[in-house]
Order: sequence, then structure tokens, then C-alpha cells
Amino acid sequence: MTRKNYLVAGLCMLVFQIYAQESLTFKEAVSIGLKNNVTLKQQENLLISSNIAKQSSLLALGPTVSINGEAARTDGNSFNQQEGTVVNGVADAVGAQISASMPLFRGLSTLNNYRQSVSQNDAQVQFVKRTKQDVIRNVANQFLTCLLDQRLVSIRERSLEYQKKQFEQIKEQVSAGSRAEADLLNQEFQVKNAELLLLRAKTTLRNDKTTLAQTLMIDPYSEFTLVDPSWDINILSSEQLNVELLYETAKSQRADYIRTKANERASELNYTSSKGSYFPNVSLFANYGSFYNYIHDRPNRTFEQQFTQDNTRLRYGVTFSIPIYGGFTNRAQVVQNKMLYQNAQLESENIEMTIKNDVLRAMQNYQDAILSYESAESQLRASEISYNLENERYTLGVSDIVALTLSLQNYTQAQADFESAKYTLMFQRLLLNYATGTLKFEDIP
Repeated sequence: MTRKNYLVAGLCMLVFQIYAQESLTFKEAVSIGLKNNVTLKQQENLLISSNIAKQSSLLALGPTVSINGEAARTDGNSFNQQEGTVVNGVADAVGAQISASMPLFRGLSTLNNYRQSVSQNDAQVQFVKRTKQDVIRNVANQFLTCLLDQRLVSIRERSLEYQKKQFEQIKEQVSAGSRAEADLLNQEFQVKNAELLLLRAKTTLRNDKTTLAQTLMIDPYSEFTLVDPSWDINILSSEQLNVELLYETAKSQRADYIRTKANERASELNYTSSKGSYFPNVSLFANYGSFYNYIHDRPNRTFEQQFTQDNTRLRYGVTFSIPIYGGFTNRAQVVQNKMLYQNAQLESENIEMTIKNDVLRAMQNYQDAILSYESAESQLRASEISYNLENERYTLGVSDIVALTLSLQNYTQAQADFESAKYTLMFQRLLLNYATGTLKFEDIP
């Protein structure tokens, strides 16, 4: 490989490293998730189909128009309308006809079908909205989990650094004869244990990042650093909530509830539409057409004479159909649609209870997260003071290595508990918005 090739390869590796180690904010992660989520894309495609179905059912209220044509050859007996005789031979014929039909009355089934398609479209709009909230919730859960993992890695790195520093100090003290060798052996174990805990923390972070990458549909081998969102925890922990107000908000905002009510309305309209089969159908119709025929070995009038004058025909009128007996097919369909409507009503009642439970559970979990955060914060302050005091006592020789190690372990665990409580509080606030249906991408700080 030439020097130039080495230079190009080096630049490519540098660019790759810069790209691979890019940072990722929470809002960027949610944006990527919304863009790449397969389920969301599928529901958006179904929304397009639902819009087309709504337009089609609206246009079904108007007339239908079609053009029919035919070109054929008859070898044998055929009737010549120009002569009014039957001829035996080869005859070619070309014809065209335009037809139109306008429904006048179909038991309001066409109108109800349109209303049904509108409700189904509204339901699909809400399904897409709720799916977006599902994506935001899932990405938030995994993103905050990875953030916590990053913080735990940092805590384990600082703990390992201190353990190594403490090991060197004790080693010097043992050499000077001011410390027992047992303290050095105990501290060596603490260093090894800190290395093991750091390795496990890094492994957990790597695994959770892989899960997040899979959710975002990005390369799992790419390295990215998660940016801690600058959310004011104190504001979160000082909120005053009312469960009844939250429930009323959920009933007006929850997309799955609105979707269920829209599906219930669509089922009702479908049931009403099917009852239109009990009534007569009345429509206007009109047909206009002409044709040209050519009989071989005989004199024939010209195409213009036949098609524009001789063979033109206009037919119009009213058609009606009165159902009398069809093997109870219509009744069976009506009963089936009625049962679907009643099932939709049961689903609406069920979702109302589900919303109440979701809101109550989310609010209780959020309040519990606030108390846990405040408790962890107090524990962190207390363990920090205790550790600093124990460290001074050990330095002065009035404490032993076991007490110092226990104090450091408590301090490290308090840091981990505090970080866990902080990110849990963040996520529970998002879950509360999810339970009330107010979770939106635009509101993410």
C-alpha cells in the first residue's frame, strides 16, 4: 500500500470515529424512533388507505358513469337492422355505449356507509396518534435506562480510581510499617471488586445501547454518547396533581379512547346501513349508444350513416328493486352487525375503566417516584458526609479499613440510588403524560 493510500485510509478511519462517537439527545432519539418505527409506518399507510376509502364512499353518493364497447365478427346467420333481414355470411360489428346511474333511495345505506367511513378514518387517525405515543414511551424508557447506565459507569470509574489511589496509599503505609499487611490485602480485593463492578456496568450499558439501537433501527455497532436531558427535577417534584382532573383530561385526550368511541360509532352506522337492505332500492338510469356493422360481399351504409344516424339509441328511466325473500340473508347480516355494535359498546366501557386504572396507577407511581427521589437525595448527602468523616478517621488512625470500605460502599450505592431515582422520576412523569394522552413530541424539552 502506498503512502497516499495509507493517508486516505487514515482519514477515513478518523471520519468514521468522529461519526461513530457522535452524541445523541433524547429529542433526537425520539425523532429517529418516530421516523423509523415499522409499526408506525404501517399504521400511517393504513391511514392513507382509510382516507381513500372515505373519499370513495363520499363519491358513491353521486352517479356512476361508464363507457362500454364491443368489436366482434359473426360467421353465419346474423340480423341486419338496416335491411331488417337475416343474412348468412361474415359480418363485422363495432359498438359503443355510455351508461349512467344515479341512486335515489337505498334505505339510507349509502349515506350511512359514508358516515361509517368517516368514523373509521377518525379512528385510524387516533390509532396513529397513540402509536406515536407508544414509540415515544418505549424510546424514553430505553434512552433513560441507557443514561442511568452511563451514570453508573461513571460512578464505578470514580470508585475504581479512588480504590486504586487508596491501595497505593496503604501500600506505602505498609512499607513504612504504619499499617498492617491485612489492610493492603483487603484493599487489593476492593480494587479487583471495583474492576469487576465496572466491567459489569459497561456490559449492561453496551447491551442496553444495543436494544436502543434496535428500537431506533440504527446500526447497533455504531458508538454514540447519550446527552443527559436538562430537565428541572425540582419542578417535577413540586407539581400538585388531582386524579379527577387527570381522568377528565385522559377522556378528552387519550387517542385509544377516542379511537374506541369512533369505532363504536362506525359499528353503529354499519348496523344502521345494513338495515337499509329491508327497503326498496330506486335509481335513475340513462344509456346512450350506437354501433356499426359491415357484412362482407354486400353493399353497406357508411360508418357515419350507421353510427351517427341509423343505429343511435337513447334509453332512460327508473329502476327499482323490492326485497321479498332471500333466505334471510339480509336479516342474518343485520343481526351480525348488531352484535358487532354491541361488542364495540362493551369495548368502550372497558377502555373507560382501563383509563381510570392507568391514570390512578400513573399518578401513584409518579408520587412514589417523587418521594423516592427526595429520599435518595437525603441518603446521598448523609452517606457523603459519613464517608468524608470515616475517611478522616481512617487517616488519623482511629478507624479501620473495614469501616472505611463499608462507608465507601454505602456512598457509592447512594450515588447509584440517587441517579436511579432521578431517571425514574423523569420516566414516571412521561408515563403520567402517556396515561393522560398528552404525551407529544413537541413538548419534549
